[in-house]
Amino acid sequence: MIPQVLILGWGNLSRGDDALGPLLLQALRSVLPDSLCDQLELIDDYQLQIEHALDMHGRARVLFVDASLSCTAPFEVTALQAQQDASYTTHRLSAPALMHIYQNLQGALPPPCTLLAIRGEAFELGEPLSTRAQSHLAQALLWAQNWISNGTTRDATI
Repeated sequence: MIPQVLILGWGNLSRGDDALGPLLLQALRSVLPDSLCDQLELIDDYQLQIEHALDMHGRARVLFVDASLSCTAPFEVTALQAQQDASYTTHRLSAPALMHIYQNLQGALPPPCTLLAIRGEAFELGEPLSTRAQSHLAQALLWAQNWISNGTTRDATI
């Protein structure tokens, strides 16, 4: 049986605050009760891949988690819509483009998808997570736990 909820976090653990996506998933793994294990799947990667469209199949909802230089601190939450863009041909696939790929593959709308963009500041190779990003991560973790518990897919921004 496919878990109803998919959480996809991406980023590079060797590039400071770029690690926020995978670190949020790591934190969720340590705090979520075992009773939720069969209801959600956590996948982390360096970047979104076209193949992740297959991971979205059969889900009730999807949460994308990434670091961002442009969102307001500590994080922003946005409901996403499938949108074709040129990112599927680049190194950096966008979540809306992945949803569009899903739509083309499945011939159906993707499940409701939400982006949790966590504010980062330092993305240099070999740098640790910045102090501010650590704080933003802690606040985003609380929001994500609430999103999981409440089953909400609506927009919310802090």
